[in-house]
Amino acid sequence: MSLKSFAAKIFAHKVYNDTQKWANNPVATQQKVFEQLLAKAKDTVFGKDHDFNAIYTHTDFTARVPVRDYEDLKPYVERVVKGEADVLWVGKPIYFAKTSGTTSGAKYIPLTKESMPYHIEAARNAILLYVHETGKADFVDGKMIFLQGSPILEEKNGIKFGRLSGIVAHYVPAYLQRNRMPSWETNTIDDWETKVDAIVAETFNEDMSVISGIPSWVQMYFERLQQKGNKKVGDIFKNFSLFIYGGVNYEPYRAKFENLIGRKVDSIELFPASEGFFAYQDKQGEKGMLLLLNSGIFYEFIKSDEFFTENPKRYTIGEVEQGVNYVLIISTNAGLWAYNTGDTVAFTSLQPYRVIVTGRIKHYISAFGEHVIGKEVESALNQAMEGTDVRVNEFTVAPQINPDSGLPYHEWFIEFENEPQDINTFALAIDKAMRKQNLYYDDLIGGNILRTVVVTKVSKNGFQEYMKSIGKLGGQNKLPRLSNDRKIADVLR
Repeated sequence: MSLKSFAAKIFAHKVYNDTQKWANNPVATQQKVFEQLLAKAKDTVFGKDHDFNAIYTHTDFTARVPVRDYEDLKPYVERVVKGEADVLWVGKPIYFAKTSGTTSGAKYIPLTKESMPYHIEAARNAILLYVHETGKADFVDGKMIFLQGSPILEEKNGIKFGRLSGIVAHYVPAYLQRNRMPSWETNTIDDWETKVDAIVAETFNEDMSVISGIPSWVQMYFERLQQKGNKKVGDIFKNFSLFIYGGVNYEPYRAKFENLIGRKVDSIELFPASEGFFAYQDKQGEKGMLLLLNSGIFYEFIKSDEFFTENPKRYTIGEVEQGVNYVLIISTNAGLWAYNTGDTVAFTSLQPYRVIVTGRIKHYISAFGEHVIGKEVESALNQAMEGTDVRVNEFTVAPQINPDSGLPYHEWFIEFENEPQDINTFALAIDKAMRKQNLYYDDLIGGNILRTVVVTKVSKNGFQEYMKSIGKLGGQNKLPRLSNDRKIADVLR
């Protein structure tokens, strides 16, 4: 055992003990965060506008601070972007994480000196808890790759900005710098396909032990490796033992990954976002990720089926139920207040609080009142593939409201690695799984309002070409699993 792996095990034990303290006292932990946030921000512009001095309880907070998304909060953010201090949080942010906006171009999410350390600590602690649970630490001696955005930052009114993954690249600890790949020069390449080729060339002969990134883009890296070496990724990297991912559900990719690697490897799921690092997988055998309750974020939850009603109830951590779909609302030490992340989650455990990401509140299908969410389509596809050699590279789902003939239907656009022997039988398997999960959908099929699922095959690399066409190839960009219109579907068509 190397000195580095020995030290990792000692540090992992400390992190585990620290985690248990707050995880076993969830309500008190969140109350403390709530009080600290309000006290710190009471003299900011936002704090004065919303009378923070008069807020003592969560009921007071909900009465004074409405739920907002980025567009609603934008007037405050624009003042911060222009260089004004003490607007949403004390002082000025140290960074803006620049992300793709929905209706008005780029979004600028503030990162403060208080919030930034939690982004780094969460990723580190996820790995250390894995070390504590499994006793495996040898991977720290190998090379580690993190597929991410460019670390080159721009500056706006004295505040640096860039992609979150690029900002985080500046915080890689010194003891990992020697092991970390790709090189700075390769990481700064903007064109994703060129960048992946450069990463393949740079890593091919290295002893890679940890690989991290969004599954769809790691898959592209693996495919290029396999083409270059004409063998499995696990044979190229014999000590590759840990895959770290976030952003999307890994399950639809798992069979393809295991085929590309040639064996199973352990994995750790993360739930990071520009707005905050919300959760990470703390147990290999448990479903769900540990919600980070002591990381400068106060959480509220709104039931998804009530979200678009007037004044829906906002639940705190002590009020949530297992198995219910909630929209995730956050207030943070970066100055986001009752902020709608757009993510939907469900609790898999309440002791401790673990969540799975079920989708996006704006990414759903309800063209006929069926209320289909991301978790349901991912689960249906996985069930349809069970016991078969079918492997899927990527997929998305959209409603077909006005077909040329027959009843409307849900159209599944799937890029197969291994196609099913009979596409219609496979479509019926998906449909059966959907009907078991979603009673509204089942009623629509049973009542002859909808016909069963139609699967449309997408040509190889079709989804990559689509993402490239809209300028979102690679990095932290993700393809929506489903949508309530046919904007994506019509392009794929």
